[in-house]
Amino acid sequence: METSRHHGFGGWQIFGKHDSTEIGLPMKFSVYLPPAAVKGPVPWLIYLAGLTCTEETFMIKAGAQRAAAELGLALVTPDTSPRGTDFPGQADNWDFGVGAGFYVDATQEPWSKNWRMYSYVTKELPALIAANYPVDVQRLGLFGHSMGGHGALTLGLKNPDLFKSVSAFAPISNPINCPWGEKAFTGYLGSDRKAWAAHDASELMKQRAHPNAILVDQGEADQFLGTQLHPHALEAAAKISGQKLTLRRHEGYDHGYYFISTFVEDHLRHHAKILG
Repeated sequence: METSRHHGFGGWQIFGKHDSTEIGLPMKFSVYLPPAAVKGPVPWLIYLAGLTCTEETFMIKAGAQRAAAELGLALVTPDTSPRGTDFPGQADNWDFGVGAGFYVDATQEPWSKNWRMYSYVTKELPALIAANYPVDVQRLGLFGHSMGGHGALTLGLKNPDLFKSVSAFAPISNPINCPWGEKAFTGYLGSDRKAWAAHDASELMKQRAHPNAILVDQGEADQFLGTQLHPHALEAAAKISGQKLTLRRHEGYDHGYYFISTFVEDHLRHHAKILG
């Protein structure tokens, strides 16, 4: 594993790269450790970024380190897909292939060999961070934005014992019924739409509830709100399963990182309250 370490915000910003066994290629990640980490293991959050983003996007744009330092939370951000393959068409579109892993384990060739983001985030990445940094493995939360919000909700609902707290910014809430999701799931999972439901937050939430409350923020001026995100489907699903869901709608906010930076402290406090 290769890392570079920088001091800032009273803590440490680390950028790393390792040879992933799940992905079969090198994967990059970044870590922020708060000042409290010098005294012992701290609670921590994995953040899943959206389409076209990298492991650096959230750390650079979200402005989360100040609140994380205050709350004693470590932050971990992985890349959004494998990189270094030469599959036909892998970089032809910004919403499929490189930078668009959708946090699923692909079943279709050629993607199934390396596009294993579900297993990477739920197994390899937590084990890697826990073995190398002062984090408390029993106090881990998950959050994300857009495609990463989809990932946070689906992985969190499926793995409540691992991810004790969950939140999302403008998530793709019902991917089986939007162009981004239909494109990604067809390419990665095949044409059987019934199989897609296992990777759809709204479909999953109809059947199960996370034991802790989930926070979702959505901008009302989001250019993708009506066509891609469908938060109403998530609200309807929560009523069916009894999921404790706080879905806040914010007038004037779009899909970008100004939106995230405005409300990221609320999300960190949401996780800190649950993780203790």
